[in-house]
Amino acid sequence: MILLDDTSPEAIVVDPTQPPSATTLHTALARSWPRLDRRVSFVASDISQFDLTSDDVVVSSHACGALSDRILERAIAARAVVAVLPCCHNLTTCETGPLAGWLDGPLAIDVMRATRLEQSGYRVWTQTIPADITPKNRLLMGMPF
Repeated sequence: MILLDDTSPEAIVVDPTQPPSATTLHTALARSWPRLDRRVSFVASDISQFDLTSDDVVVSSHACGALSDRILERAIAARAVVAVLPCCHNLTTCETGPLAGWLDGPLAIDVMRATRLEQSGYRVWTQTIPADITPKNRLLMGMPF
């Protein structure tokens, strides 16, 4: 996103464990897009321990299982704009609500997430990205009113 919106001063990657490839990948990206250099930082933290504000844009790609729910909860608490691309839907730990009888489990979970955002005072957008990029391709976005 920081490539698309040059007005953002920085991007912070929050992950309890930095992947071994993070530095190599960031170096390669900064070589191709120099404006990324020194604008992306990595913080080893759980999202529940990271302070968010209403000025933040929270983006999560492939947040497995209930991690998508924790990210949404944190964004809602901060009244931050949020976009998640959920994956690895866990039918035991994630909420399907009363929809599991009509919808497949992962879709029911994502419908409940969209509903939760809306009930929390967010304008909600749902889209899909091409399935050839990833089969877990439902994008959920929200902006507080």
